[in-house]
Amino acid sequence: MTSPTDGRIRVVLVDDHGMFRAGVRAELGGRVEVVGEASTVPQAVSVITTLTPDVVLLDVHMPDGGGRAVLEAIRPTLPQVKFLALSVSDAADDVIGLIRAGARGYVTKTIAADELTDAVRRVAEGDAVFSPRLAGFVLDAFTQRPETVVRDPELDLLTNREREVLRLLARGYAYKEIASELFISVKTVETHVSSVLRKLQMSNRYELSRWAVDRRLI
Repeated sequence: MTSPTDGRIRVVLVDDHGMFRAGVRAELGGRVEVVGEASTVPQAVSVITTLTPDVVLLDVHMPDGGGRAVLEAIRPTLPQVKFLALSVSDAADDVIGLIRAGARGYVTKTIAADELTDAVRRVAEGDAVFSPRLAGFVLDAFTQRPETVVRDPELDLLTNREREVLRLLARGYAYKEIASELFISVKTVETHVSSVLRKLQMSNRYELSRWAVDRRLI
């Protein structure tokens, strides 16, 4: 599936932040061929289906379902397309969820340009690639005995993005810091926090923080 003209790996970028996509495109430079971009799940499914790239650099959290929804839509019909998750989140449940859905690797957005290029190449060749501390999550998930999953009805009310905001809030991050960490606006952070407060029927961030600590979300 590589380009017939120069052999470069063909890549599609999927992330809901245009500035971040532009930055990744610039960092990858001419070392791979970025053939398409998408900012939503439907766009991603359409672009990937049309272009059949070698590798998709995939954001984990997007407003309309995120990386897992893209994987679930594409994998059954285009199993040859490789997916490399690229996220701000280093949470074990995010890493394991994407790998179980079919991603070949998972790296965080702190990765250097050279390392990202190498990760894309290795995934295209069929290797599995992880940021160092994330590999342990995957090994634990696939080597330990399956345990009974205890459902938490309240936690199940929250979207992945709301959980991510809540996790940072519980760590003591200010709204502005959360916005910077997740590449979203302060207003969007406020919207997510308001939604979490409403769903959990709480009145302030301190109650949310205690709730998150009790559930070991941080």
